[in-house]
Amino acid sequence: MPSTPRFHALLARLGGPICAATLGLAAAAVPFASAQAQAAYPSKPIRLIVPFPPGGGTDMIARTVAQKLTDMNKWTVVIDNRPGAGGNLGVDAAAKAQPDGYTLVMGQTSNLAINPALYAKLPYNPLKDLTPVALVSSSPIVMVTSATSPYKTIADVVAAAKSKPDGITLGYSGNGTVAHLAGELAQDAAGIKLRHVPYKGAAQALTDVVSGNIDLYMSAIPTLIGQVRNGKMHAVAVTSKKRSTQLAQTPTLAESGYKDFEAITWFGVMAPAGTPPAIVQQLNKAINQALQQADTAERLRFEGGDVLGGSVESFQQLLKAEIPRWAQIVKDSGAGLD
Repeated sequence: MPSTPRFHALLARLGGPICAATLGLAAAAVPFASAQAQAAYPSKPIRLIVPFPPGGGTDMIARTVAQKLTDMNKWTVVIDNRPGAGGNLGVDAAAKAQPDGYTLVMGQTSNLAINPALYAKLPYNPLKDLTPVALVSSSPIVMVTSATSPYKTIADVVAAAKSKPDGITLGYSGNGTVAHLAGELAQDAAGIKLRHVPYKGAAQALTDVVSGNIDLYMSAIPTLIGQVRNGKMHAVAVTSKKRSTQLAQTPTLAESGYKDFEAITWFGVMAPAGTPPAIVQQLNKAINQALQQADTAERLRFEGGDVLGGSVESFQQLLKAEIPRWAQIVKDSGAGLD
């Protein structure tokens, strides 16, 4: 499959520190909060903002963690879906909340690492206005079609796109997401142009894929794996270097002709800047304990994610590495939003 210099420039950056950083997270030390802080907090419900609509991968991951925190600690963790602006509205709401440990947000690569470069006027600074609590999960992106679609392989998609320039539609849940940029990268490598259809969330997109209103859709595996399992969608390819254990029959883009292709999104809990360190550490410990439970890990893996976890410091280091890396990818791709 043909590729271009722009493809190789972007690809060189996609395989950067995310893999190396996440490998050491699970083994990182998790400091203990003081007994006094544990006794005092929490004394009321904790709000966990999900900056996307219900039903998507971020929502599923957040609800899994919230339920386990509730079950293990007898806390009340309430999910608050705040979609809009590629996740910016929900993250901004968390950034501007009282830094008392009672408002958290399930952020991810797009709204924490990509959007600072993508949006000319981002209302928050991930490094200054938020503090990392704990990484939760990571996932490859998967390209899907309707089960009745004639496009079963990447080769089918490329052939159709070349025969019908700008006639094949490809949807994403929000501009500037990892799925969006991975899709742009794949198109550039293949020398094709697909017609972009942005969605505000996954729910309407899934309906449109199944019905054939759009030809292709790309998102993190947890968003789409249920529809693939029930036979309503066909998985064309995944963006990890190795095949997903939950989609073992689905080839990677790398083995489909995109040599060394890799694009992965990660998910993590953040709190407003200024949240007391003892509370942050207590939350970090609780989330790590939740992720170490067999049923939680099994649920996340079943939904197509890899369990991460680790220390506050490891998450902070990852953010500091990911923001400039994705900034260069955004610049090279030419993407940008007001």
